[in-house]
Amino acid sequence: MSEDDGSDRRSSNRRRFLAAAGAAGMASVAGCSALLDAVNGDGGDSDGDEGPGLIGSGREGRDAPGGTPMSEMPDLSGTLTLYSGRGEPLVGELVSHIEDLYDDFTIEPRYNSSTDLVNQITEEGDTSPADVFFSVNAGSLGVLADEGLAATLPDDVATMVDGAYRDDENQWVGTSGRARTVPYNTNQFSEDDVPSDISAFPDADQFQDVMGWAPSYGSFQAFVTAMRILNGDEETKAWLEGMIDQGVEAYSDEFTVARRIADGELGAGFTNHYYIQRVVDNRDDPPIATAFTEGDAGAIFNVAGAAVVSSTDQSELAANFVRHLLSAEAQEYFATTTFEYPLIPEVEPVGELPTVDELNPPDLDLTQLSDLGPTLELMRDAGLDV
Repeated sequence: MSEDDGSDRRSSNRRRFLAAAGAAGMASVAGCSALLDAVNGDGGDSDGDEGPGLIGSGREGRDAPGGTPMSEMPDLSGTLTLYSGRGEPLVGELVSHIEDLYDDFTIEPRYNSSTDLVNQITEEGDTSPADVFFSVNAGSLGVLADEGLAATLPDDVATMVDGAYRDDENQWVGTSGRARTVPYNTNQFSEDDVPSDISAFPDADQFQDVMGWAPSYGSFQAFVTAMRILNGDEETKAWLEGMIDQGVEAYSDEFTVARRIADGELGAGFTNHYYIQRVVDNRDDPPIATAFTEGDAGAIFNVAGAAVVSSTDQSELAANFVRHLLSAEAQEYFATTTFEYPLIPEVEPVGELPTVDELNPPDLDLTQLSDLGPTLELMRDAGLDV
């Protein structure tokens, strides 16, 4: 997504938003409770009285979402094979909800990593049983499209999402998003202490020996890949080495980084936005807030998304299933259950987040983020154990 007029004002608003979000807004969502419901299969059914129905218990206190409800979408009929790189604990309830809406519709999901599934589809070629590929990231969708294994989505499906979050040829479409952020402990720092330029962190004296990151985590590696693409290998390596000199502490995952910040063990870190939301949802007014950098690798916005596999003989059914992932109910599910960004403009994100069009990511083809080999080599050269 490119910058446009008014970006300075929006950027200021964006950097301020979570100074308050640590205390406000989260009471209106069931958040991790809904996620646990999803894991345990305890989600409720749609009330069906007015507007779009509910999926799970994640909408308490929120206005009814906008967008097109599933009841206004084409019916689904038959058996659809879904290769899902999104984990069953996160999307299984949504998949089951869609299946249960129709008497003559069955979904056969096969859960695995997005990378493994796209490799599997590539090996299966024209004999692949997959009708839809549901990926955790744009990179795997780009690989599928580059291999000529993604069908073109109907315009009225693809254009439900802004052009920045779908393939130029409509061969895949984003279904939810995640933003890179800089969480910080509000007892140690103020918003003004956090640079808005990712390149400033290695030289920011206030962050010596108090920052955390998760270099083995896929989203962090996508962030480094973005920096490598935008700034080149030499500058990226220097940034990594500079952060190591800053004494940044490595953790196994970004949720742990966010929790350590809320505990006061760390002053700041680098994580996706939803980990902060999960910490806030689980604690009573934790001292954590989030800032964003602007227009650089530290502000990338990656998407999960879906594509119709070209070998399917059920392209209409597959496309209409993808359409359901962009329904009001599904987008509200992503916002309130997984704390991701909904990608249709009619559904608001959770936690007083800036809306998706208020974010300020760099101009970057998201499918390039799948080029991880050179990134891992560079990270090892910089001294990281990945």
